Amino acid sequence: METVAWSRPEAEREGTPLLVMLHGYGTDETRMSRLFGSLPPDFTCAALRGPKVIGDDYGWFLLDYFLTHDFADVISAANRVFAWIDSVKDRHSSVTLLGYSQGMAMASTLLRLRPEGFRAAVGLSGFVLENELLAMSESFDARPPFFWGRDKEDVVINDAATEHTAEWLEEHTQLTARSYPGMGHSISAAELVDVGAFLRHYVLQ
Repeated sequence: METVAWSRPEAEREGTPLLVMLHGYGTDETRMSRLFGSLPPDFTCAALRGPKVIGDDYGWFLLDYFLTHDFADVISAANRVFAWIDSVKDRHSSVTLLGYSQGMAMASTLLRLRPEGFRAAVGLSGFVLENELLAMSESFDARPPFFWGRDKEDVVINDAATEHTAEWLEEHTQLTARSYPGMGHSISAAELVDVGAFLRHYVLQ
């Protein structure tokens, strides 16, 4: 990845658990780097910038209101993230994913393609892609821990995508699902407290 924001300097990263953070559509890595101070300090957090230019901002792959996507576009983005993770993972004790909005779609796609590569995953106000080719590639030997946080009244993620996401997560992951009324399509302080507890339990213990 060309642009990555880190939570700590390079000299302090060795042996720490890595939290790879993926932003939403039409924003950039600073949306995630602002969360560094609200996450467990044991982690080295890395906020990646998506490769797709969206106006003056960025995303992971093209997306419309109905969350329609191109499979080749998705796989291209996933391979770029995998290549970056492979370049740094040996320095870390584990790798965990955290994605917001479209970043949750990206995080869950990475998990589907390489489930053995991640300790856990967090998805915030997002969705899991409904894609037959991705479904055919899935091979889970165990259910990875997954935290899904959202506001049930979030109007950005449509009902069909939410229903598919709930079904997929229930079937394939060890799911912790939490809702935050009034949060909208965002990330709340209360949610981050729960994310921290999840990460401490499933990654640090």
